[in-house]
Order: sequence, then C-alpha cells, then structure tokens
Amino acid sequence: MMIRLMLADDHRMLREGLSRSMSEHGFDVVGEARDGAEAVNMAQRLTPDVILMDVSMPEMDGVEACRQVRAAVPETKVVMLTMHADQEVLANAIRAGACGYMVKDCSTEEIAGAVRTVFSGEVALSPQLAASMLDEVRKLAIVPTREDRVVTKREEEVLQLIADGCSTSEVADQMYISQKTVKNHLASIYQKLDARDRTQAILRAVRMGIISLD
Repeated sequence: MMIRLMLADDHRMLREGLSRSMSEHGFDVVGEARDGAEAVNMAQRLTPDVILMDVSMPEMDGVEACRQVRAAVPETKVVMLTMHADQEVLANAIRAGACGYMVKDCSTEEIAGAVRTVFSGEVALSPQLAASMLDEVRKLAIVPTREDRVVTKREEEVLQLIADGCSTSEVADQMYISQKTVKNHLASIYQKLDARDRTQAILRAVRMGIISLD
C-alpha cells in the first residue's frame, strides 16, 4: 500500500525538494501546504496518511497546526520537522499529538523511515533527540523526593497548567494572579525540583506523580 503523504513548510525550495525526494522513495505526495493554517485546511480535505510538518511557519506554527489536524483528522499521523533539537518544542509537539520529530539535517532516508515508522503505529525520533531524551530519563531516576522538595498546591496548579500548554499570561488569567506571581511560582518550582527549565520541571513532576500529561 502506497502511503499518502502531505508536506507543510513555508520554504518553497525545501518543500519542493522534499516532495521530489519522498516521491522517489515511493510515497504518494498528495499536497503541499505553505503555512500552518493551510496545512489544517488541506489535511481536512485530503485526509493524508502522514504529514511532514515544519515547526516554524507563518499564520500558525507547526505545533498548533498539528494539534488542530489531530483533532479534526485523528487518523492522520504527523511528523514534525525542525532545524533544532529543542526539548521544550519536542514536549509541546508530543502533547499536540505528533507521532514523530525529526531535525532537518537528517538524511532523506531517515525522514522516509520516520514516515513509514509512524504509519505503522510507532513513534519516530531523530537520533539526536533520542539521546537527549535518554539523558532526561537518567536524570529523572535520581530526582530527590524528600518532603522539603515537594511543591505547594498552588505551585502544582501552575505547573499543571503549563504542562497543559498554557502560556504565562494564560496561567495568570486562569488563576487570577499576575504574570509576575506566575514567574515567581515557576522559579520556586525549578528550585524545588532541581530543574533548569519548564520542560525538565514538567518531566520531573510527572515522574514524581505531582502532575499528569493528558
């Protein structure tokens, strides 16, 4: 069975080159979107098996486009493409429903393999990202769980909203507090969980059972 593939990237030359390469690898390239909003509309019309989605696009970024595609066309799998192995973007993409995440400096053979992997129902990650995630798992294994390291109920609420994809301003609005207070809560959370950023704090809080990822 030939896999029906759609591409979403705002760079025309890259998009056209990827289209040729994927066609040569035996995929049926059914559509090419120039931005996130167009990708969502095109996915609903074409219902491709897999979408190769750029993370950084105008109108709507790839992560939000992925979220909307997965909600509207749940049978369509999404593989995110990015220039950088960013763990925070990776975490957001996974929450949005992405089944694969590849950096653009990988080979066309690796991208083709990722498409086939997610089509078969598995998850595909670039080797660079897989190694990075393994480091995070190793760190999670030694997270301290002493009582004085546990976050307060208020901090837990803040962290859960962040894990759900809310921005600092959205957390402030939902909790009826200032953005400065949200940032103070986050600073306290980082200290208590020995975390350097939001992604690491979320990963460690999930490991400790403090919050959950839907």
